[in-house]
Amino acid sequence: MGRNLQSAKRLRPIDLARGHGLSTQAVRNYEEAGVLPAADRTPHGHRTYTPLHAAALRAFLALVPGHGHRTATSIMRAVNGGATEEAFRLIDESHARLLDDRRTLRAVESALRELAPAGARGPGAAAPRSGGTFVGPLAGELGIRPATLRAWERAGLVRPRRDPLTGYRVYDEADVRDARLVRQLRRGGYLLEQIAPLITQVRAAGGLEPLGAALRDWHGRLSARGRAMLAGAAELEAYLRERG
Repeated sequence: MGRNLQSAKRLRPIDLARGHGLSTQAVRNYEEAGVLPAADRTPHGHRTYTPLHAAALRAFLALVPGHGHRTATSIMRAVNGGATEEAFRLIDESHARLLDDRRTLRAVESALRELAPAGARGPGAAAPRSGGTFVGPLAGELGIRPATLRAWERAGLVRPRRDPLTGYRVYDEADVRDARLVRQLRRGGYLLEQIAPLITQVRAAGGLEPLGAALRDWHGRLSARGRAMLAGAAELEAYLRERG
């Protein structure tokens, strides 16, 4: 769309807001944040927008589901500031995070398969007591702080025993697998209160079936993010064409 046509049609803030289900204050906030290009002003100081602003707003709202509000804002600010390469870098980073999350999901599914032998012992069966590892080495292996492992213990996610001589926590094979699973689920975006019932159900049921629904949901959310990124890319490309 050419600049002459852009200037031929002026939009009030209320027009832009209603067209996207927003408040006029939200539109003004987006302009101030750099999501929208700076608006022209009437002689009385009122903002006036154009179809270019509408395209910017469509692009931003389409980017949010796939990239998140903060990254979508940064992308639009970069584009409006003429730094398109920075915008593309931010988009690439989001795609890299999505790919990493997909790898994480595969790792979780692998971890669950490894849990199967422990689950096969059945409800109430004792975990092997031979060997074990202490909190420091396990935390180092998982790339977390010992305090995080203790927090997981308070949430019921891991259940280490105590060494009778030293009183130190000892994580047996099943505890280590549980801790690995918790770490993977946390990386997948699950909260501790969401993970705890899953771990409890796996222990009580003697199997991994309770996690099936969570994994299907995770797959669905990753697919939705990927599709949202495609939709956002289409609207951003349209906005870039509008800008010329």
